[in-house]
Amino acid sequence: MDNLEKVERIREKTGVSYEDAKVALEASNNDMLDAIVYLEKLGKVNAPKQSQYITRPEEYHSSEFQQAQENYEKSCKKSTFGEKVDNFGDWFKRVIKRSCEIKFNVDRYEERVFSLPLLALIIIMIVAFWLVGILLIVGLFFDYKYSFEGVNPTTVDINDLCNKASDTCTSLREDIKNEKNDIK
Repeated sequence: MDNLEKVERIREKTGVSYEDAKVALEASNNDMLDAIVYLEKLGKVNAPKQSQYITRPEEYHSSEFQQAQENYEKSCKKSTFGEKVDNFGDWFKRVIKRSCEIKFNVDRYEERVFSLPLLALIIIMIVAFWLVGILLIVGLFFDYKYSFEGVNPTTVDINDLCNKASDTCTSLREDIKNEKNDIK
């Protein structure tokens, strides 16, 4: 870059005349930065004022930036084995508590024969599945009706299914009686 270009640049940056820019450049041995400092010392150029910029977080961070930051923090959070065991323990406690709140009822002729928590029924089914399963099915043929108390009907109403099974067994029993009477 020749001296003419340097003088032009100094003049553009500082706003001084060509003559002052040329004098400053010659006084600083053709160094542009030193020439600008020289002009500042002479008071021909105002030194840059220090500015402080303060932004509010909501102006500085866009919602996309905040969402990306949250996603990053979630992906960086690693769960330890202990945390997973704690989560499983909490889930297991909720299942046990809920299974104790739900009652399995056995009724005959609109009268309650007995009622027990669902957890007890599950344990009995695990210990003696075939015996309990057969007793439940045979009980349907002797007018026993089963229902669950404390269950919120969601997609399928369990009590409705129990009633349908009971009605089917009752009608099957009646059909067998009718066939027996027809044979006589």
